[in-house]
Amino acid sequence: MADGTGSVRTYRDLVVWQKAYDLSLAVYRATRGFPNDEVYGLRSQLRRAAISIPSNIAEGYGRRTTAEYVRSLNIAYGSRCSTRKKG
Repeated sequence: MADGTGSVRTYRDLVVWQKAYDLSLAVYRATRGFPNDEVYGLRSQLRRAAISIPSNIAEGYGRRTTAEYVRSLNIAYGSRCSTRKKG
C-alpha cells in the first residue's frame, strides 16, 4: 500500500481502484438474492460489469504507455455505466 506520502506503489493504492473494488463486492452481495431465473440474465450481467471495473483499472495500471492506460480506463468507465441504475 501507499507509504503515507501519497505515493502510489501498486494499482491497489489508487482510490478509484479501491472504490471500484468495493462496488464490485456490493454488487455481488446485492445480486445474491436475485431469483434463480436471473442467474444467467441480469445478475450475471451486473456481476461481470462490476468486476470488470477494478480489473480494467488494474490492467491499465500495468500497461507500458499512457494511451494503453487511458484505453483501459475508458473500458472500466463503460463497465461502470453498465452498472448504473436506469431510469
